[in-house]
Amino acid sequence: MAPRKGKEKKEEQVISLGPQVAEGENVFGVCHIFASFNDTFVHVTDLSGKETICRVTGGMKVKADRDESSPYAAMLAAQDVAQRCKELGITALHIKLRATGGNRTKTPGPGAQSALRALARSGMKIGRIEDVTPIRQTQPGGRVVVVVAVCKLQQRFCQNKQFKFPSVCRVCLQ
Repeated sequence: MAPRKGKEKKEEQVISLGPQVAEGENVFGVCHIFASFNDTFVHVTDLSGKETICRVTGGMKVKADRDESSPYAAMLAAQDVAQRCKELGITALHIKLRATGGNRTKTPGPGAQSALRALARSGMKIGRIEDVTPIRQTQPGGRVVVVVAVCKLQQRFCQNKQFKFPSVCRVCLQ
């Protein structure tokens, strides 16, 4: 009978997913906080913004739809993101805060402040805070009103808007 082999000792290697950093250095990421009145997104990327590190929403943390945008859900989402960032070796974050914007409201939702506060309290260092809410470029905001008058020569509605006499357009005079 062959002799039994003894158990071989395996050396456990610690796998580091983050970058190699000297002691005391800060590793930065970019935290995109999108706070609307329906939900709050906390999304961490690298400095270029191309590689997603972690993304958690308020809707992933609560069961009721009405609580997705609440400050409590945003706080839970930010705590999860901060914990994941610490596991990967990210110690500091630049913040980009965004509201709905465009032709909608430019005010961030109720979860923005609590998400930012939860990131700071969980031990993440905060770099720059920037508002990246999109701004509408068109001048008149709202509906376009077309002036329609009854042309007395043709007895119909005329949209030519070139009135020479009261209620008679120039196109109909020619």
